[in-house]
Amino acid sequence: MENEEKTLQYLRQCGERIQEPDRRAGKAGERHWNSIAKPLHGLGLLEDALIQIAAIQGTEDITLDKKAVVVMCADNGIIEEGVSQSGHEVTTVVTGNIAKGLASVNRMASCAGADVFPVDVGMKDDLKLKGLLVEKTRNGTRNFLKEPAMKDEDMLAAIRAGVEMTEMLSDGGYHILALGEMGIGNTTTSSAVASVLLGLPAEEVTGPGAGLDKEGVRRKIAVINQAAAAWKLGIHGPLSGDGEKDTQLMMQETLRTLRTVGGLDLCALTGACIGGAIYRVPIVLDGLITAVAALTACRLLPGVRDFLLPSHLGKEPAMAAIYEELKFCPVIHARLALGEGTGAVALFPLLDMACQVYRENATFGDLEMDAYEDYR
Repeated sequence: MENEEKTLQYLRQCGERIQEPDRRAGKAGERHWNSIAKPLHGLGLLEDALIQIAAIQGTEDITLDKKAVVVMCADNGIIEEGVSQSGHEVTTVVTGNIAKGLASVNRMASCAGADVFPVDVGMKDDLKLKGLLVEKTRNGTRNFLKEPAMKDEDMLAAIRAGVEMTEMLSDGGYHILALGEMGIGNTTTSSAVASVLLGLPAEEVTGPGAGLDKEGVRRKIAVINQAAAAWKLGIHGPLSGDGEKDTQLMMQETLRTLRTVGGLDLCALTGACIGGAIYRVPIVLDGLITAVAALTACRLLPGVRDFLLPSHLGKEPAMAAIYEELKFCPVIHARLALGEGTGAVALFPLLDMACQVYRENATFGDLEMDAYEDYR
């Protein structure tokens, strides 16, 4: 209980530092879009994204010049139960490639003009590579079918690592961050957390991850259902009002779920989402794992939601349910399932193109034309 209270206290302190986005700056951005000589709302969701970014940055003079991708890397003890085709050694190899600049996310980030920051927040192996940041308290989580995945202090350390990573990059002048992950077994941990937080059976939120066959998916579902029942996990409905007691109960149940069946990468990504709200940096989400992290962060601190941007609707079935709850409408529908932050990085060039129109196109006033009327 003492360690849980430390986590709750830390989150309350984080919540006190979160201020709402600047709605006036967002409205100014919207007015500027409407003044540009083109069909109103012609760039659709990209216009909405830039309006949101204007509100986050507190100015209609949007800047997206310096971009980064944060890839949280960790291993998951649940792979002992046969829920993945691969072992932890794949986490080691792929993380090493990311640190060396050789992975898919590096290639795509190079095209998008973004820097990549891999972070070891709980890998089983200890890698010492230039370019790999190490922020971990334990080497992988436990098998959550047999015991809780981690201790309260491990969870808190990983959440802090995510917040502090966002702080470091904000201080480094980065204008927007994409989130990614690497960790064999993390679609199982994320599906488990999603199942509990959404109150949905594992059958409705669990997919093949990196490529399980039908029997493998059935095994994965059975493991999640068995663990949820064994640990008596369950969010008991939505908050009934806005009382402090209800809010605390939601935070406690969310943290218990994260600690019991979650992953260290999931904790760190949750912290990175919270950090985006504290330091007013737009956070672009990737696939299932980052979506679950966003859901977790918003259950802990609802004010985080306004600082998050979805990139794509991934193939894992939980994503649609999560985005429905968060009222997110992702821009890209390309059946992506690669991970590493690649889907989030894919949004960067689209935002850059929209920003070019936003900054440089002539306005109706420049052309001495009557502006279109907005009948929405």
